[in-house]
Amino acid sequence: MRIPYHELAARFKQILLSIGFTDDKAEICADVFAGNSRDGVHSHGLYRFPTFVEYVKEGLVLPNAEPSLINTLGAIEQWDGNLGPGILNAKHSMARAILLAQSNGIGCVTLKNTNHWMRGGTYGLQAAEAGFIGICFTNTIANLPPWGGTQPRLGNNPLIIAVPHAGGHIVLDMAMSQYAMGKLQKYEMDDKPLPQPGGYDAAGNLTTDASAILASKRALPIGFWKGSGLSLVLDILATILSGGQSTAVITEARRKESGVSQVFIAIKQDSRQNEALIDHILEYTKSDESGSEILFPGENMLRTREQSMNEGVWVDEVIWNKISAL
Repeated sequence: MRIPYHELAARFKQILLSIGFTDDKAEICADVFAGNSRDGVHSHGLYRFPTFVEYVKEGLVLPNAEPSLINTLGAIEQWDGNLGPGILNAKHSMARAILLAQSNGIGCVTLKNTNHWMRGGTYGLQAAEAGFIGICFTNTIANLPPWGGTQPRLGNNPLIIAVPHAGGHIVLDMAMSQYAMGKLQKYEMDDKPLPQPGGYDAAGNLTTDASAILASKRALPIGFWKGSGLSLVLDILATILSGGQSTAVITEARRKESGVSQVFIAIKQDSRQNEALIDHILEYTKSDESGSEILFPGENMLRTREQSMNEGVWVDEVIWNKISAL
């Protein structure tokens, strides 16, 4: 079924107000959840919302916690998220990075003791819409085996790079697994096979069965050993720059995922000068003569957003009824 965007956001806000959020914080979080579904990222929109409410009720996410500044090192700031909502902490951190970049050319804000930020692309877009290049990444609980291993020891640590562009911002938002965990859960819920193998089953065979991959906890790293290595270094950087918890510490605590570490970088750039350079790169990339349509990262998101605003946001009826019951 399809629900008007504003109705979806209003329902989210109503529920958040009922579990202790102030009006302004509820509105920001509701807009992000609704925006994620509007843009086609259902795994971190409608589908993730009941889990977010559960974490708040369990005390893992503190609705009214505010981030606090720990240390300033020139163009770098270190903040403590104090276990507040990951969405609010992340938006605050990218805003601070942009402010630092306005004066220094580059700004870097690190954040410890925060929570899941939902779709990382939200904060890359935040930078791009302000005219800045945005780079951010986070660690997670261990849910990805290192290359050559059989047990989850790495986080599926997403990396986001966003570049302002008048024809639609370029937003690369990628997990370290071939399919993000939320995407695997969606394929499992829909009882559909993956388009390409996404991990291993219990017998160690590559499979397109999302349920088997989630059960074995052996998702396939992007680029095999390369994705495994990239996940490791992102965790190391997020941990040492923020002074926060690593994937190992978060996992060994034997709790649900909370208290993660994140990094937000904004880079000042000349949009007018760079626009022609970016256009040429995109035109050359799309000039491939295969006959298939070639899209830049974020282009399909813009199409989905337009359709959602015109026709309503696609929602799963079962999940919608579950949220309505909240």
